[in-house]
Amino acid sequence: MKVDELLKHLENIKTDEDERRKIAEYIAQTFGDKGLRDLFYVMMKDKTIYYFSEYRDLLKSNRISPNDAYVYVDNNYFESSSESYFYPFLGQGVPLIDGISLITAYLSKLGFETKYYYRIAPATGLKYVAVVYHFPEVGRTVVEVADIDIVVINTHLPILIYDVLSTKYGAKYMTNDEVRGIISQFISQKLFAGHTFIEAQDIIRKYYKNHDITMAKEVEAIGDAYNRIFQPSRVVYDLNTKQFVVSGNNESR
Repeated sequence: MKVDELLKHLENIKTDEDERRKIAEYIAQTFGDKGLRDLFYVMMKDKTIYYFSEYRDLLKSNRISPNDAYVYVDNNYFESSSESYFYPFLGQGVPLIDGISLITAYLSKLGFETKYYYRIAPATGLKYVAVVYHFPEVGRTVVEVADIDIVVINTHLPILIYDVLSTKYGAKYMTNDEVRGIISQFISQKLFAGHTFIEAQDIIRKYYKNHDITMAKEVEAIGDAYNRIFQPSRVVYDLNTKQFVVSGNNESR
């Protein structure tokens, strides 16, 4: 890579980091101050935020374009777990019926839709996925924003999707079983220092909640893997003072 190309590349990375941070701050203030409690949202390029069901309805009526979608937002209320506070994207690794935001965001970005799985709809303009956790007991909202393309490569998601959908030949409709198949393969990967999502969650919980200091090295290794995979921009917003406790990636986890 030539010097001028390298400088341009580094400049683009810095710009993306700045944008992610600004988006994280905007989401933290908007969701924290307004107390938005629906689970899933889409933020458009003009910062308009729609409930996901509202987004789907507007899409079907051609009142908005899927190319204008920009941030897929997963909003979680009344949280108290340490893994969700310190590692929000890791908290998404539980195989609940609603799935995992990174997967549903990426499938939406690819233009897929489902008949029953309401979290997936064409949103081809998506660039980021955001995870929001609210902790009312301590008056804080935690937000992390990650670049979808970076994370899906680091988690091998395109390969997993191809394995499940290779016979669809360009079809854009998916079944619930297909989505669940992708989720099942995804969470079984040992991405976090040799641990799966669930195993990493258990280790972090034991360390923070049960004060098991024997897990310190494991937690550090998991944290390093987490930061490498997601490369998130993180903010913590105090709901009482309306100030950011932490802005950026320098918080001690």
